[in-house]
Amino acid sequence: MKKINVVVTGATGQVAYALLPRIAAGEMFGPDTEVDLRLSDIPQMIDKAKGVVMELEDGAYPLLSRVTASADRAETHRDADWVLLVGSVPRGPGMERGDLIRKNGPIFVEEGKAVAQHAGQGVHVVVVGNPCNTNCLIARANARSITNDRWSAMTRLDQNRARSLIANKAGARVKDVKKLAIWGNHSATLYPDFTNATVNGKAAADAIDRAWLENDFISAVQQRGAAVIAARGASSAFSAAQGLVDHVRSLVTATPPGDCFSAAVVSDGSYGVPEGLVSSFPLHSKGDGGYELVRSVKLDRFATEKIAATVAELVKERDLVKDLLT
Repeated sequence: MKKINVVVTGATGQVAYALLPRIAAGEMFGPDTEVDLRLSDIPQMIDKAKGVVMELEDGAYPLLSRVTASADRAETHRDADWVLLVGSVPRGPGMERGDLIRKNGPIFVEEGKAVAQHAGQGVHVVVVGNPCNTNCLIARANARSITNDRWSAMTRLDQNRARSLIANKAGARVKDVKKLAIWGNHSATLYPDFTNATVNGKAAADAIDRAWLENDFISAVQQRGAAVIAARGASSAFSAAQGLVDHVRSLVTATPPGDCFSAAVVSDGSYGVPEGLVSSFPLHSKGDGGYELVRSVKLDRFATEKIAATVAELVKERDLVKDLLT
């Protein structure tokens, strides 16, 4: 039986509340892995976090070797194998995206420093707190001892949304939709690449009207988070938790032949994405926690222009936080 140390930040938030029991039940790391689960949050939330610890204890999960809560990163991040950076300041009324980036930036400076100082040598860091691409960029810049391949940000919720929308439109099951990747930023500029996707082995553009794919589909994926907020009065929670479970499972499980998964990772300059940006790409995994970029993707003019637009936004965000990247 393998044993790993897992940190979840923002442990009292809605996403974490939906996520934590699933980690404890083995859905993320599998039935042969015991988890030492560390709940990290700000000091004023630790009493509430202790209530979450009680619930996890009361769940009597066989794979949960230990569960603790603390506001001290030296305690929670020590020898961590996986650090899931879920917590961040949410976007408030009248707040622009740039304001949110500057608000959350210092948090991820500290998270990066804590990872570098306390985590295990082979740690994997996944950033969920928004804006996740740029928060990941900031944390990585403040933990340069941790290699680029150990960092990722979550665009899997966007991929899941896109697959579901295409499946519904085509009258298919989600499992029938393959090779649908998210490119770029987790924002309203993201590009869900239908041009390389398949439905039951058939090109998505042959199974579904291309005009719908180019317009309604892309817009629906880009605006889905806002639509959820408008409908339920709160942002996505259990679907975000599902996205994170899928994200990590895709890293620790070999990618099935003929498919790919999406995550934002540190660019090596491929596909015209500037080196060092944290951008979403189609990926394959061998199942060891790492990944490799899918390098054979053919992009038509439409796809190339959409990717260029979302990458341009990432460049602007990087420039906005240059002072935090040293």
